[in-house]
Amino acid sequence: MSAITMAFNFHYIVALVMCLIIISLSSFGISQSDEDLTKGASFIFGDSLVDAGNNNYLPTLSRANISPNGIDFKASGGTPTGRYTNGRTIGDIVGEELGQTHYALPFLAPNTTGRAILYGVNYASGGGGIMNATGRIFVNRLSMDIQVDYFNITRKQIDQLLGPSKAKEYVTKRSIFSITIGSNDFLNNYLLPVISMGARITQSPNSFVDDLLNHLRGQLTRLYQLDARKFVIGNVGPIGCIPYQKTINQLSEVECVSLPNKLALQYNARLKDLLQELNENLEGATFVHANVYDLVMELITNYAKYGFTSSSKACCGNGGQFAGIIPCGPSSSVCSDRDKHVFWDPYHPSEAANLIIAKQLVDGEKKYISPVNLRQLRDL
Repeated sequence: MSAITMAFNFHYIVALVMCLIIISLSSFGISQSDEDLTKGASFIFGDSLVDAGNNNYLPTLSRANISPNGIDFKASGGTPTGRYTNGRTIGDIVGEELGQTHYALPFLAPNTTGRAILYGVNYASGGGGIMNATGRIFVNRLSMDIQVDYFNITRKQIDQLLGPSKAKEYVTKRSIFSITIGSNDFLNNYLLPVISMGARITQSPNSFVDDLLNHLRGQLTRLYQLDARKFVIGNVGPIGCIPYQKTINQLSEVECVSLPNKLALQYNARLKDLLQELNENLEGATFVHANVYDLVMELITNYAKYGFTSSSKACCGNGGQFAGIIPCGPSSSVCSDRDKHVFWDPYHPSEAANLIIAKQLVDGEKKYISPVNLRQLRDL
């Protein structure tokens, strides 16, 4: 056999093997360009704790696309992306830990089109809340109702990309729906002086929490009707312990403001009951409860155990004992040891804190994440 014939046969065999691989992948409903889709997608809803840049595209007073935000975000080379922290959000880290190859793109970003949406979409918005009135102090923000409206658009696009049958399977079995919302409903609605005073005079805390949970029930049910089946819902953190609250109330390092924390705990107890109700009543769905309150309180109380030097002072901010009055921006003082602070700015955790929280959500025990952790949820 001549060398030319042998070379031809070799290339023919290689081509044949490649064809067989492609055919076998296709038989499992996976094309070459779909291979990454086996890792699944994250669809992220919420507020500034997980906003990845939606507010960049809104005329709003709540924005994080200014320096030094994002200074440690490797994917952008340290330039601001609209994330309200120095690096990755909890949503970013959870996606990485679950093996997803792309960060969920902000829904409002112009490049969130075509096949990019199959890796996940982020609808979260700084200032957003469960109630549509929440965050109006910022002029514009995406409430949870609007975020679900936007997912409805994405859901139709997934049908167009994959076909209805494969799209439904992808959304129900390979997608996790993450909801981190509720803090603004207290901080930038119920607890706001003047702006919400009318509502507070006529509405008790119990009644307000009732309203929140009734709205959230409807929003989660709408997502279920759009084929969402794997949910993780974070409760409200210890909002009375953030640097902003400590500063304006002139507290000591170890004190927290009691009323915001009391309201958060009241809401959180009822949220847990709601998720149990939905697990029982919405067939085929799994609603996972993320105990963010206890996770963050653990970091605040025992910060030295986790390698932090401060759990009360904002790394980036100005004003008062805890740099907690003026939000993080170009004129802010910035600490040099960013990974040693629990809080990046007057309101939001640092990437170092987000990393600890996210890893507990992915692989943690039932006191923090139940009835299953997020790795188990992905594999259901």
